[in-house]
Amino acid sequence: MARLSAELNNHFFDVVKTPQVTLKEILSLAGERTFGFLFVLLSLPSALPLPAPGYSTPFGIVMFLLAVQLIAGRTRPWMPEKWNDKQFDLVSVQKIVKAGTPWLQRLEAISRPRLTPICTSLVGRTIIGIAIALMSISMMIPIPGTNTLPAMGIFVTGFGLLDDDGAISLGGLTLCVMAGTLTTLILTFGYEAVKTALGFLRNGL
Repeated sequence: MARLSAELNNHFFDVVKTPQVTLKEILSLAGERTFGFLFVLLSLPSALPLPAPGYSTPFGIVMFLLAVQLIAGRTRPWMPEKWNDKQFDLVSVQKIVKAGTPWLQRLEAISRPRLTPICTSLVGRTIIGIAIALMSISMMIPIPGTNTLPAMGIFVTGFGLLDDDGAISLGGLTLCVMAGTLTTLILTFGYEAVKTALGFLRNGL
């Protein structure tokens, strides 16, 4: 099977000829492969250090649904039919694939099956599913700082899941913990800031 980086470049630069790409077409790239492929693909736009407006929320919703299925023990992903017609600009997708290729190739160079129970056992997949579900929720929050690091956590964890590489998935879970801590701090600080501002307003009135 071709490396993911090569497959994405071939599909979006050589195969696709239409100006728009549907979510159904993106999801169909997974073929017979399982959840890891989809987590990597859907988190990539938000994990990259470049603007990707319009991706975090819809892809966050899709990944949350996939994570719940992973927790429930499903081995094949399922997606509501009505979501399949969501369209994305091909040029934007190509920019994302081009920018993400070096990161994919770095992981591909070191990835191999190891510590496989982390990715294949019920307990391991449940933990991974919970972490990705929480990171997906964070990606849906429209506040700066709550998208990129959670997406990176999903990206790395999903890549480990794709290749049954528990070591890489553990690294991704570490990123998820860091992202969860950052999101919590941002939300807590924001809440306290709003509370303080309202207090000043009340006192002023």
